[in-house]
Amino acid sequence: MSGEKASILPPLRACLSIFRIKTAEGFQYRMAGLAGASTSIFWVLIEITVYTIFYTYANDKNAGMIAGMSLPHLVSYAWLTQLFFLMQPMNIDGEILTKITSGDVAIELCRPLDLYFHWFAKSAASRLTPLLWRGSVTIVVGLIMPLSYRLTPPASLLGFACMMLSFFSAFLLCTSFAMLAVAVRLNISLGEGPTYIIMLVGGVLSGGYLPLQLWPKFMQGFLLIQPFAGYLDIPLRFYIGTLAPGNAFWAIGLQLFWTAVFVALGRRLINKRLKNIIVQGG
Repeated sequence: MSGEKASILPPLRACLSIFRIKTAEGFQYRMAGLAGASTSIFWVLIEITVYTIFYTYANDKNAGMIAGMSLPHLVSYAWLTQLFFLMQPMNIDGEILTKITSGDVAIELCRPLDLYFHWFAKSAASRLTPLLWRGSVTIVVGLIMPLSYRLTPPASLLGFACMMLSFFSAFLLCTSFAMLAVAVRLNISLGEGPTYIIMLVGGVLSGGYLPLQLWPKFMQGFLLIQPFAGYLDIPLRFYIGTLAPGNAFWAIGLQLFWTAVFVALGRRLINKRLKNIIVQGG
């Protein structure tokens, strides 16, 4: 048992070191982070204005309330979406994609590390930096906005605690799906089209463009159990109070289940494709 532990610790330390280095590198681009935060803030203000118009002038003004979301709920949802959306896999990490397209995957295979978890650490770090820099600026602005545009406090302290646990699970889920997209892209010559399509589908089904509670009623069961709800919809429901803390066990468990599925699929697909990989470029 001690021998197995000794063999696991060095690769784990190496992956953690890669994660720290990649995260530190991301903080060098502060101006890009501020520019991105200004874009997020502007987008939220547009969303809130549109939601306000619909809730004020729609023929059925109670439709949103029937769906379980008041206008203040939507305002908070819109602000927090910009934080959670930053960790969603909308593209493959640039460094990893360059290695795939240039043929440097061969060099990566020479490292004494499992390729999947090596790239998992890099992909996770590339999602953490925008959260800590661009996301924090966006949330601070949301907290000081005028009342009708303000990010409101969480529905309860317990709900906030559940949201934080769900947030961590969402981070792992997003990274594991990003690695599945990397596995799909590996060893194909069709370009990035297929991976962008599956990532876009994930973004839409996460509630990032429209809260899932506002989708048609007959779809609600499917929307809640499909994997992409764990990106942001489930954590945000805990925050605004439309999902009670008593549901944390199955909701967070669902996120972890889909994370395990994506890790298993991604790792298996990468290992399979490495057996007959075609090195592009040179």
